[in-house]
Amino acid sequence: MPEDERSTKANKPVLKGRGTASKPDARYLKHSRDKIDDGWDHETEDNKPVTTVTIEKPKSIISRNKSPDIPFDQSINAYRGCEHGCIYCYARPTHAYYDLSPGLDFETKLFAKPDAAALLEKELAAPSYQCSSIALGTNTDPYQPIEREYHTTREIIQVLKKHQHPLTIVTKSSLVERDIDLLAPMAEKKLVQVFISITTLDHQLMQKMEPRATAPKRRLQTLSNLTQAGIPTGVMFAPVIPVINDSEMETILKQAAEAGAINAGYVLLRLPHEIKDLFKEWLDTHYPLKTSHVMNMLTDMRGGKHNDPNFHSRMIGTGVYADLIKKRFAKACKQSGLIADENVVLDTQQFVRPVLSGQQHSLF
Repeated sequence: MPEDERSTKANKPVLKGRGTASKPDARYLKHSRDKIDDGWDHETEDNKPVTTVTIEKPKSIISRNKSPDIPFDQSINAYRGCEHGCIYCYARPTHAYYDLSPGLDFETKLFAKPDAAALLEKELAAPSYQCSSIALGTNTDPYQPIEREYHTTREIIQVLKKHQHPLTIVTKSSLVERDIDLLAPMAEKKLVQVFISITTLDHQLMQKMEPRATAPKRRLQTLSNLTQAGIPTGVMFAPVIPVINDSEMETILKQAAEAGAINAGYVLLRLPHEIKDLFKEWLDTHYPLKTSHVMNMLTDMRGGKHNDPNFHSRMIGTGVYADLIKKRFAKACKQSGLIADENVVLDTQQFVRPVLSGQQHSLF
């Protein structure tokens, strides 16, 4: 057994199927708690954390941003929190807004928005609405496991298809294949592209790093299945983690291209807020001999800090190693025939504004 693996049990406990066993306090709480091992709080088969879903009733569903380094200005998140449990997820800190932990709470205490489709149609119907592509999967995965029960993502796509509105999707899940019947007709009109996020092809690493996401080879098959259905696809190699998965870049891009991907993108691991400590703890648990090396390389690419919030540099880092990753990515894309760009041009001219009950139809 590798030395890194032999050290696992000496660190934090590992919950099967969860990205972390920790529940750090939300940063907005007035009081914090110190966890003390009194011998009573050990996980057993009977008290393993279960996933709970709370219904959320937002007043609007389209989120907007003006970030110059993001290839979309409109997005929708059907869910808050994500059961995939990816330890590196930059959305984890958002659970603090609900006074919930960005750790285990983020992947077990989920929020669903069953009114999303109705809200979307209402917002699209507004006279002031200007059509531009809507991105699904920007914060949490639109096809995480609870989508099988709630179908919120499918209902959102049904609204967009009905009104010929363009969209892009980013997901780690093969569940997206369920909606080929909606996506394929949209693809014929240049209204959609689907990106599959592939972080590693190592099944053991995947189970530790993103425990409830679709298996790596199955994601490649999803790329192929979507392509065969006439849906343009792309691959996201994100996040890039030095020493952990960066060596897989060329192989992943090559196999994604062979499966039919057209575009490709990558993002260097980001460690905002509580993610820094959660990720370091994850390294200490699974790869303790690599912890210092990984964290030092990340700070080297972040100007001496663990996180860089500045536009443009926050996604790809700075410095010698960051430049090397950038060059490797460009070369791998060229060799594989991939377009090294996440920006997708979809048709916004076909959009048909909804007419809600009581509204006057257009004369044109």
